[in-house]
Amino acid sequence: MQTPESNGQLAAVLDVIEEINTLKDVDAVLDKILLATRQVTGADAGSIFLVRDGRLAFSYVHNDTLFGRGVTPHIYDSFTLPIDDRSVVGHAAASGKTLAIDDAYEIPEEAPYAFNRSFDIRSGYRTRSILAQPLRTYPDKTIGVLQLINATDGSGRIRPFTEDDRRYAALLANNASVAVERGVMTREIILRMMKMAEMRDPSETGPHVQRVGGYSAELYHKIMLDRGMDEKDIRRTKGLIRLAAMLHDIGKVGISDMILKKPGRLTPEEFACIKWHTVYGARLFDNATSELDELCAEIALGHHEKWDGTGYPGELPPDLSDQGRLGMRPLKGEEIPLSARITALADVFDALASRRSYKEAFPEEKVLRIIREGRGSHFDPEVVDAFFSIYSIIRAIQLKFRDAETQS
Repeated sequence: MQTPESNGQLAAVLDVIEEINTLKDVDAVLDKILLATRQVTGADAGSIFLVRDGRLAFSYVHNDTLFGRGVTPHIYDSFTLPIDDRSVVGHAAASGKTLAIDDAYEIPEEAPYAFNRSFDIRSGYRTRSILAQPLRTYPDKTIGVLQLINATDGSGRIRPFTEDDRRYAALLANNASVAVERGVMTREIILRMMKMAEMRDPSETGPHVQRVGGYSAELYHKIMLDRGMDEKDIRRTKGLIRLAAMLHDIGKVGISDMILKKPGRLTPEEFACIKWHTVYGARLFDNATSELDELCAEIALGHHEKWDGTGYPGELPPDLSDQGRLGMRPLKGEEIPLSARITALADVFDALASRRSYKEAFPEEKVLRIIREGRGSHFDPEVVDAFFSIYSIIRAIQLKFRDAETQS
């Protein structure tokens, strides 16, 4: 029999499902699924693993006890697990069945799965109750596993996951799986678009755009949190910023190979041509049909603008037929969209910190000094302050999306 409380939980779950279906970025989807399932079950912590190349890739994590409720660098940890009985999530993925454990340290020896205590030992955390819910898009297709840890009662005491917990978690997971798969496909489409740009400009690599997207998303999150914006709105737009920032240099497909692949310093005339990639990129999104399109256009056009008004392309003339008149008036300060001001710092930081065909990566101290010195001239002071306040997260993104030659 349905109680008023269970009816309220069901309504909340259905609202979450509706919200998840509006999200575009896979990280935003994973964050929302984890937050919602933890709220409805009272779980203190949780993680999501997605199937990638036949293994379970760690993809997202929450832990109120260890990390609090803010963003943690650990969401950018990178490791995989086999889909087998050596772990709880591996068994859930292999069997395709929900697994509920009352105490991870009291699993019977004859159980067809095991719990690895290494994380608890390293962190001092104590895992007790576990709910491992496969994420399935079809009856025979598992795309990942949602793992909830340490359900709590109203007073904060850890308890086993109940039948209602399992039912609501399954309802959320089953309905959200399609959104997860759609988010993964969106990310892959963008990365394929950037592979096209990489054929023209070797610096536009997949890891580079993933890093710029990650830096930009987390900078936006920090800035808007400090401004007092509602967390729900922050998380929705944060995902769009990540995707749009990944496409910041897509306009380079319109620039000549003779300029893009020139090994030496560009002439003033060649650099004037390079500046047009901002306009070409924005033009790809002329007929905007969504907020994502609008952000893509803002970032593509404005990510080389500077806070002091010395960047480009500036305010564009109505008639762009005369390529000598790129900007009628430089944009400065808050005239530059926030999304572009954020991506400007993210892009410069990554360019300085990364190896390129024409230079080695700058030492970390030099990179950070350049960013500090650019505060109030090249970069928005608010963005610089946010950058340094979340630098541990910036470093975690940098490590997760390393270039191939720096992988150990």
